[in-house]
Amino acid sequence: MSQSTSAPREQPVEPRKVLAFFAMVLGMFMAILDIQIVSASLAEIQAGLSASADEISWVQTSYLIAEVVMIPLSGFLGRLFSTRWLFTASAAGFTIASIFCGFSTSIEEMIFFRALQGFIGGGMIPSVFAASFSIFPPSKRPIIQPLMGLVATMAPTLGPTLGGYLTDLFSWHWLFFINVIPGVIVTIAAASLIDFDRPDFSLFERFDWWGLIFMALFLGSLEYVLEEGPTKDWFEDANIVTFTIVSAAGALLFFARTFTAAQPIVDLSAFRNRNFATGSAFSFVLGIGLYGLTYVYPVYLGRVRGYSSLQIGETLFLTGLCQFMAAPIVGRLSAKIDPRLLLAIGLTTFSAGTFAASYITKDWAFGELIIPQVFRGVGLMFSFVPINNLSLGTLSPSQMKGGAGLYNLMRNLGGAVGLALINTVLNHRIDLHLARLHEQINPANVAAQSWLDALTQKFADFADQAGPMALKQLALMVRQQATVMAFGDLFLLLTVLFMLMLPFLAFVEKPKAAAPAGGEH
Repeated sequence: MSQSTSAPREQPVEPRKVLAFFAMVLGMFMAILDIQIVSASLAEIQAGLSASADEISWVQTSYLIAEVVMIPLSGFLGRLFSTRWLFTASAAGFTIASIFCGFSTSIEEMIFFRALQGFIGGGMIPSVFAASFSIFPPSKRPIIQPLMGLVATMAPTLGPTLGGYLTDLFSWHWLFFINVIPGVIVTIAAASLIDFDRPDFSLFERFDWWGLIFMALFLGSLEYVLEEGPTKDWFEDANIVTFTIVSAAGALLFFARTFTAAQPIVDLSAFRNRNFATGSAFSFVLGIGLYGLTYVYPVYLGRVRGYSSLQIGETLFLTGLCQFMAAPIVGRLSAKIDPRLLLAIGLTTFSAGTFAASYITKDWAFGELIIPQVFRGVGLMFSFVPINNLSLGTLSPSQMKGGAGLYNLMRNLGGAVGLALINTVLNHRIDLHLARLHEQINPANVAAQSWLDALTQKFADFADQAGPMALKQLALMVRQQATVMAFGDLFLLLTVLFMLMLPFLAFVEKPKAAAPAGGEH
């Protein structure tokens, strides 16, 4: 009698599957790391390839556009080819594309191979998220999900740091060559160890080519608009207008096709799950914070403090350290505390960090950034893990691969939208503060006049040039102050954004206690 009422015992996870999973995690780390690894070294790549300022931004943009198309497609490809062969092909193709990036001799070659690298590598990221739920029983997820959160949040955080070190110690080519040895290891491990599912080649007979084309037009054009919009003054540029129209048309055609095709390229049924839909919205906002602050802090340290890429990396390393230290704590708490409460703690902590940063001045360095960085690192981990569990933990096995792709797509789109908004807000607030400061700096302002007199005295040795040099120096000081004030406004805006997400936790259902992994896992 007692045997019939006792809960079924969880099956132990095979060592082979554990090894396969950790190889997949390494592949995902490479793919996410390469989004940001070039960001601190674009000037060196530009010089090495004799590229223009407009062209060099495409080293990052081409990767992002291609990756954002592959991520939602990966769910279908995983069912078609199986996780083993999708991941093996992705790891091998990513490694080969990395080699070609390192040997590129022109900007055209670099852009092509970066796009190829992003497209192929994008297949690895959702596969790992899906595998983490299908391989491991609920009792092991408090260990596995913090690991996933650590990799997904630390990779973009460490990207500029690692890129700066590699470029300083060797050359920019090693930003790509560093992928070769791990890429070979992951490829071999994936081919020999992954055995989670079987391919279903019958899906190829109903492959929705039109759906793929419409999705590529929709997401690719959207990513271009978001990446290039802030630098091209948005709809003042003809290309931005054109690609906005293409993206809107592609979106209409893609969604129409998705709801009518017998076998759509992307399965949107996961959005019927309220927790997944709400969790994806949280993932979108988390993407703004994750990728936005990974961009904002280096811009401040470079533009205001004049730091090199190496100094920026050393200053911001604390965030990654805090994430690493918070991961096991979050793992323990996630087994005992309602994930909605953990997420509330994460959002509040993250908001506290950006609020502290809103008091930023031109003199802030490592010491002043300690509190914002600690709150940022801890807040990211306390947010990422419960969002994963709330979003993906309630999906059925049949929805898992497609859901993992959509979930990761939302985070990446959040990052793209966040970067576009951040650049736009910074530009507008700098102009606003410049105008206000210029109004105050006039001969009637005693403080401004005394500053100008002191600067003129400083350049007295330059005779007739002292006055113009003093004015130029004062103008630079005013612009620096306007820039710092704009950063303060931006941090305050991010604080409001994250705090506004707290009420939406009411729409998240409390997860039911998961049953032990049985046949479906």
